[in-house]
Amino acid sequence: MSTVTAQTADRSGVVLHETISDALIEQIREDGFGVLKNALTPDEVAEINAEAVRLCRGDLGEIRRVTPAGPDDSDEDVMRRYLCIHFPNKLSQVIAQSLHHPRIVDVLTKVIGPNVKAMQSMLFMKSEGKPGQAWHQDEFFIPTRDRSLTAAWIALDDATIENGCLWVLPGSHKRGVIYPDREQDDERFDCTVELYDFPYRDEDAVPVEIPAGSTVIFNGYLLHRSLPNSGKHGFRRALTNHYMSAESLLPWNRVPDDVHVAKWDYRDIVMVAGQDPYAYKGTIDVARPGVRQDKEGGCDR
Repeated sequence: MSTVTAQTADRSGVVLHETISDALIEQIREDGFGVLKNALTPDEVAEINAEAVRLCRGDLGEIRRVTPAGPDDSDEDVMRRYLCIHFPNKLSQVIAQSLHHPRIVDVLTKVIGPNVKAMQSMLFMKSEGKPGQAWHQDEFFIPTRDRSLTAAWIALDDATIENGCLWVLPGSHKRGVIYPDREQDDERFDCTVELYDFPYRDEDAVPVEIPAGSTVIFNGYLLHRSLPNSGKHGFRRALTNHYMSAESLLPWNRVPDDVHVAKWDYRDIVMVAGQDPYAYKGTIDVARPGVRQDKEGGCDR
């Protein structure tokens, strides 16, 4: 049994773990999520936020739907144009390195297993007035064969109820079911579908308010959502990286016509721990950075 270090709780009762402990791993397994406090240092957070500015200005390379900013455009105004950039790790070495962050990977190897691969990063800016995302499960978007999908949601600003922190339904991952989806036109959310017909109420949800540098680590089947940034000013930035067991094939995106579905394995991945049992297949580089647009800018489904 590892030593359980001192813990604190935020005003919603969510436990914040100072260091990796048995209690944190048990909470992730039982509740479907846990918070690793101080996962990143203030300097590491500042470095990623500086990269976010460069990405939004178009300084690091082409991003689909990003218009390079002019010299008269302030950094804040440029970031306010965008809700989320997918695959920023493809252009930013700083964000690419975050996939391997040792404190986060240490948790992942205890939750997932010794061999872990990453397949996606998402950088959220979420300025004041920007929408949240309706109830969803990450496994709906990134299916795995072994239920090992795990997210590391890194707060780059203090995440609060006012500015649109995550809300989770504790324990909703345990059934291992992907719930039905439907289109939604709720102005609180971006254009992605919402899941419904699950045995939980909105009143059962718990807000996960955490300081910048802390990381929410949660299971791919956990039902979660976020509400709009209703603050009068400021951002709720976050970097979300997705991981899974390297032992499992990744049946992501469309199956090629000449590949049997049982053999399909998306290989645009990054190993972050252990060994890749499918290394003989090689890797590919096909995903490209792009902007997820909110309702004002149209939908990218």
